[in-house]
Order: sequence, then structure tokens, then C-alpha cells
Amino acid sequence: MTQTQNNKGEVVVRLTDVYKAFGPKEILRGVSFELRRGKCLGIMGGSGTGKSVTLRHIIGLMQPDAGKIEVEGKDLATISRHNMQEMRKNIGYVFQEGALINWLTVAENLALPLRENTKLSADEIDAKVQEKLELVYIPDAGGKFPSEISGGMKKRVGLARALITDPDLILYDEPNAGLDPEISRSINRLMREVSDRLNVTSLVVEHRIECIQTVADEVVFLLDGHVHVRDNVKSFFQPTDPRLKEFLGV
Repeated sequence: MTQTQNNKGEVVVRLTDVYKAFGPKEILRGVSFELRRGKCLGIMGGSGTGKSVTLRHIIGLMQPDAGKIEVEGKDLATISRHNMQEMRKNIGYVFQEGALINWLTVAENLALPLRENTKLSADEIDAKVQEKLELVYIPDAGGKFPSEISGGMKKRVGLARALITDPDLILYDEPNAGLDPEISRSINRLMREVSDRLNVTSLVVEHRIECIQTVADEVVFLLDGHVHVRDNVKSFFQPTDPRLKEFLGV
């Protein structure tokens, strides 16, 4: 972890009045929220409400039509390409579909970011890969190819890969996608354990209630292109707002 990891309460991600449209379709219509260090923020909302679009803005893969996005105090609209690349090295991203490279082994998939972005020796890389495989409870998976492992194990590998560079911030895009309820629960527990043990800051886009209840400290509900409700996780799932009650089915 970097030195900034100790600055509890500091804002890591701030969105201010962010707008994004694709042609005539407005997706984000003034989204604003903050994510503080060491916390996990869940993002919920119906299909097409801009949850994954928000994540892509935070990692700099999309630019807003208006508004400001700041990560670690840096305005993503004004930082240089070099600084953007350096910032991304400090962000882990767990993709919805796993996004593993099929012709590389699990260990090679994990090692790739270290080989490309660090000056670590081969032995140091191997040790770090094994450390992360043990962290996600699949110590013997390194020699297998993605086609040889289960969906749940692929999620664990995806999490290990997101953690391989010891990032301060992890973004999860639908981490329960494609998993049965039992495996989902194990992944949720693992995400919470990783968050607590490593004290990473995380943002989770997920529509499954159990995931958000397990991993999040606070939750935002996107509706009509903006943050309609933000609350701590306990109060969020005991809603009084009629639109949130309708969404949650309570």
C-alpha cells in the first residue's frame, strides 16, 4: 500500500455534476458523490442508469460531457497522458466477464501487469503472484489455463489480478455476474475480507442485494441520471423513499 493509505477519511474519488450522453440518450445527468479512503461504496440502479458508465469515467476510459471527475485530488480532464497511466497503475479493476487472457496460465495472467509496469525480477514477480493466489484461496491454480477453471475460480483470479499491483482503489463491475448464489456468497465474503485486511478503497457496481449488503459501507441509488438516494448500507435497505422501495421490492 502507498503512504496515502494511512489518510483515513480523505476523499479518493469525487464526481461533481457529471453529465454524459450518447447521441440523444442522456445517461448521466448531474451525478455527484464522494468516496473516502478505506470505504466501500456500492452503486445500484436499474438497467441503463449509468452504473458501469460511471466506473469507466473514474478510470479515464470515458470523458464527461460536463462536470468534473477527480481521483486522488487530480482532475482527470487536465492531467497528462503519462499521469493518467500512472494513476491507472494504482487502480485495480475487476471486470464483469473476468477478462483473462485464454492462452496464458493463471500465473502468467497475474504476472503480466508486473512485467509490463515494474522492474521486479522474475523471482519477485513469482513470489507476488503466489502471495495473491493465496490471498484469494486458490494457491494451486497458477499452472492452470482459464479454460480449465470454474466461473467462481475465474472471479477469484480476476480479484487476484486486480490486487497484484497493490492498488489503493479497486473498482468492481458486477462481480456476481454469471455466478450461482452459493458461489456469489463466497465471492462477496472474499471481497469484504480483502477490503478489511488490505484497507483498500473500493467501489462496487452490482444489482444483487446480497453482494452490496455484504461488501458496502454506503450505497448510492442512481435514478434518472443522478444520485437519487445515498445512505449507509443498513438504512439503504430499510428505505422510506418510494422509488427506492420499488427498486428493492420492499
